[in-house]
Amino acid sequence: MEFLWYLIIGGVIGWLAGLITGRDIPGGIIGNIIAGIIGAWLGGLLLGSWGPEVGDIHLIPALIGAIVLVLIVSAIMRMMRSRDRGHS
Repeated sequence: MEFLWYLIIGGVIGWLAGLITGRDIPGGIIGNIIAGIIGAWLGGLLLGSWGPEVGDIHLIPALIGAIVLVLIVSAIMRMMRSRDRGHS
């Protein structure tokens, strides 16, 4: 059951990060879940474990980590698209 909570909270965190940044996460709901889970891990590494916790995920560091991840992935995708357009 804990794994299910992790997926749900990860998806919500990833979705919120996409809304806050105004950028789409590739992969739809799976991309949101992955961004949320990796963002939770990244946020925990950078900011520690503080704030409200649901399903072993500390929400504030997870959201901040997911936002950073979405911005990084968005920048990489933008660079790849511009590089592909330059070769055409």
